[in-house]
Amino acid sequence: MTQLQTLHKVVELAEKRRDEALGVVAQMQREKKIAQDQMDQLQAYALEAEARWVARSASGVDTAMLMHHREFMHKIYHAVEFQRGVLADRQRLIDTAQEQVLVTERDLMGLRRFTERKQQAIQQKVQRQEQKQTDEMALSIHLRHALAQAQARN
Repeated sequence: MTQLQTLHKVVELAEKRRDEALGVVAQMQREKKIAQDQMDQLQAYALEAEARWVARSASGVDTAMLMHHREFMHKIYHAVEFQRGVLADRQRLIDTAQEQVLVTERDLMGLRRFTERKQQAIQQKVQRQEQKQTDEMALSIHLRHALAQAQARN
């Protein structure tokens, strides 16, 4: 395997790592969306429960019912706070995954630039060799032609 083929393989691997990192970000974003949907449902349920309580309490409530409602709402608000933590964790994971994407993108760009420079250097070397061969051939033809003219004069 030539050096250029090896570099192309390394670039392919870097692209794969970048694609995998992008996949992780997408998965994390899907998970955050699910967590956000759950948060929205909890908050909507809490608002609905409060509205029902207000309607029910308009006709009067006893102490046991009030305590039950407070305990119930405490549990809902506890679930909301827990879900806020889940969302914050998901966002931290997304941020970390996006940083990894940036690292893999930077590595990939560097490898591509390096490969491109190597390829240009190889092409320049080939062109110089071809030019040298062309110059040598032209010199050889010129020398033969000059020798033939010199012999024709003699």
